[in-house]
Amino acid sequence: MAQALRPNTAGSLFATDDRPHPLQDTLVIVTLVLGVVSFVTAMFHNLHLLSSWTGLVGILTGAYGQWISETTRERFGLILGLGASGVGFFLGMAHGGLFGGLW
Repeated sequence: MAQALRPNTAGSLFATDDRPHPLQDTLVIVTLVLGVVSFVTAMFHNLHLLSSWTGLVGILTGAYGQWISETTRERFGLILGLGASGVGFFLGMAHGGLFGGLW
C-alpha cells in the first residue's frame, strides 16, 4: 500500500525518470517548431523553399533526438515533430524542392 501514497514526482505524464534532460528537451522543442513551420508553409506553393528546408532540418534533428532520447515523453514529441516535418518536406519537394526556382 505504500505505492498508493507515493506522490508523483516525475512532473509529467510520460517522464520515466526523475533526472533533467536539457539536450533532449531542446531537440524535442526544435523538432516540433520546425515540423509545425514546415507543415504550415507546405500548404502554400510559393513557400516551397521554406517548407522543404525546415522539413529537412526537422527530420535530421528529430532523428538525432530519437537516437539519444531517454524517456517516452521525449520520443512522443519527437515522433509528432518528425511526422509534421516529413509531410512538410515531401510537400515542399513536390512544389519545387530545395533549390527550385533559384537557378
